[in-house]
Amino acid sequence: MSPIGSSVRRRRRALAAAAAVAALAVTATACGPEDDGADSKPSESSSQQPESDLKEDLGLPDKLPDDLPDSLKDLEKWKNGGWKNWDKDQWLREAEDFINPIIDDFWNRDRMDDAEENDRKRDVDDSDIDQGVTDPVPDPVKAAAVPSPYTDKAPPVGKIFMETPEGSMVCSGSVVKDPKNPGKSNLVATAGHCVHGGQGKGWFRNVVFVPHFNSKGLGQAELESAPKTDIAPHGVFWAQHARTTDHWIENGATQGGSGAPQDFAVLKVKPEDGGSKSLEETVGKAVTVNFKTPGVKNIPTLTARGYPAAPPFTGEKMYACQDKPSRLSLDTSQPTMYRIGCTMTGGSSGGPWLSADGTELLSVTSIGPVQHTWLAGAALGKEAKGVFDAVGGLS
Repeated sequence: MSPIGSSVRRRRRALAAAAAVAALAVTATACGPEDDGADSKPSESSSQQPESDLKEDLGLPDKLPDDLPDSLKDLEKWKNGGWKNWDKDQWLREAEDFINPIIDDFWNRDRMDDAEENDRKRDVDDSDIDQGVTDPVPDPVKAAAVPSPYTDKAPPVGKIFMETPEGSMVCSGSVVKDPKNPGKSNLVATAGHCVHGGQGKGWFRNVVFVPHFNSKGLGQAELESAPKTDIAPHGVFWAQHARTTDHWIENGATQGGSGAPQDFAVLKVKPEDGGSKSLEETVGKAVTVNFKTPGVKNIPTLTARGYPAAPPFTGEKMYACQDKPSRLSLDTSQPTMYRIGCTMTGGSSGGPWLSADGTELLSVTSIGPVQHTWLAGAALGKEAKGVFDAVGGLS
């Protein structure tokens, strides 16, 4: 789903203008995010920290790509905000180039509130779809609010925040099981467009996952004074590694659905607070990814979940749509996608499509029409499995 509204504030911003917490825009002239000391000098104590220890604290690998900071001083600049001075046209692009240093408390309440929906829309009429391989457009299914508290009742779904060339944005994601680490998974499934800009673009930055965001389902006014434990009940997890499909990197686009049949990504995360528990242990739940791409006739029903943020939604609460999937083909050379009726909007991108019993992930939200009447997600086959295996094998 395309980054609509990324250059303007959603209408809900006007309603919050007089609130105690002001939204901060991530622009060259903004206060807050742009005042966090990109050119500040390392402190005496931090400059004495061994480079290997600093890399570990930041969540960086020992060996960095040639065009990334490779000195202690450069790493300190990055930690203090220098990441945002990099030329956005030179962001790393290749599958193996993702890098995401941990910046403590970067995603504070203000910055999270300011994040726009990272939304991709199919901007053509349904009459343009080849009806020979595509089922009729499903009837809309009204998104229903998920009962709270999410920590007790909901699957392990959360919000993903990221910095893009267009500013702060938000998607959804879910904790998935890691066969190589039973019961101790640190893997998160989401959409490729939530972590990489697609064709001719690169990896997004400062990517984090907040499981069960706003578990109590508080409204915007209540969240402004809520403690951090209400907003991030399990803490904040930084993406240490990420992968998406080569097809998305080479073909993904913000409009029209190009790259959508393989719009899938996996993150391997690390707790911001340095805790020793895995994501799965912390959240207490994880779902199994089903890469067998069952046909729609073999799927009686599935449920899409996420945090829609574009109007009429505001991004604070988790919603769900349950429907029997149908088929959608955007590219005859690529696998046919699943499609369901659903009124969720941007921000729900990357959210899981779960089996009837809630234990298996069959897809993630990728695209929808401008009318917000349906959603489509990739059928997870061998390409998605390759992405999953690649991330699961990284330490």
